[in-house]
Amino acid sequence: MKDHERTPTWAVTTVEAPATAPPVPATPPPLPPTAPPVPTMAPPVPAVAPPVPAMAPAVPPAREVASPATAAAGRRPGSDGEHALQLRYGTAERADRFYDDQVLDHLNPRMREFAARQEMFFLATADRHGECDSTFRAGPPGFVQVFDARTVAYPEYRGNGVLASLGNLEENPHVGILMIDFFRDRVGLHLNGRARVLTDAEMRAARPDLPVDPVPGRRAVVWVEVSVEEAYIHCAKHIPHLAKVPPQPRGADRERDWGTDDVRRKGGDFFGVAAGAGDRAPRRAPVRGRHGAAAADGADPDQWRREAERALARARRREAAAGEPFSGWFR
Repeated sequence: MKDHERTPTWAVTTVEAPATAPPVPATPPPLPPTAPPVPTMAPPVPAVAPPVPAMAPAVPPAREVASPATAAAGRRPGSDGEHALQLRYGTAERADRFYDDQVLDHLNPRMREFAARQEMFFLATADRHGECDSTFRAGPPGFVQVFDARTVAYPEYRGNGVLASLGNLEENPHVGILMIDFFRDRVGLHLNGRARVLTDAEMRAARPDLPVDPVPGRRAVVWVEVSVEEAYIHCAKHIPHLAKVPPQPRGADRERDWGTDDVRRKGGDFFGVAAGAGDRAPRRAPVRGRHGAAAADGADPDQWRREAERALARARRREAAAGEPFSGWFR
């Protein structure tokens, strides 16, 4: 091997090159074979980026939170008021998960089975002015009739004659039902929808297979048929677990007295209200609402009487269509 190949000519040296030394090349010679070129660490970027592997999916877009206006267009369950509060308190995403996971516009099979075996529920209604009333309904297992995924009905038994819930439904068909199983599942079912009131004859004409309760006090005077619009769970975390008291002998704490008019058996004057009735001023007949709104409106009893007569006329027409003369709601 020649000297200029063994020691590159661009190396710094203090020895003057001999006269016979070859001329310095214009460019440095290539590296010797013992020093291969260093491989490139980063290959050129392709013109089109390869697809992201399955193990690293793209980040999904942020969940859109509907505004109250969007909700009113029908894209979210619930009211404008609840949507506005969700945005104010930062719970809209949590509420959306509940809407998506739990809220239906019908009863699924498990809901239908649950409703059909309940012995009681809580009922909420309101009149046309939004004045609310809540009450309680009970019966033997199966007293709530579940006809299909969108229709249920319950009987109205003989009561105190006030007809607060039925009166509200005459003005405003929206109804809210809450069924809670305190004894076995310790969970609840909300059922919201629109109701209509039917006589027992009308209901049986439409549904001939409707059973007849053997207990006279549990025979329906009218029925309330509900078209389901919303159904969803009431979670178990605050529901107490209760146990039924075994049937008691007669004379002790008795079983329920279905349909009775006996004041004592209905609870008597438990809150002492009747005892002070003589000290209270007589009430004026209300025309709007049940809480003194009639006096504020300047309405008089004659106007109330005319409205009552129109309501009775509608009831008589329904009874006439069924072939029986109307003689009052409760006989």
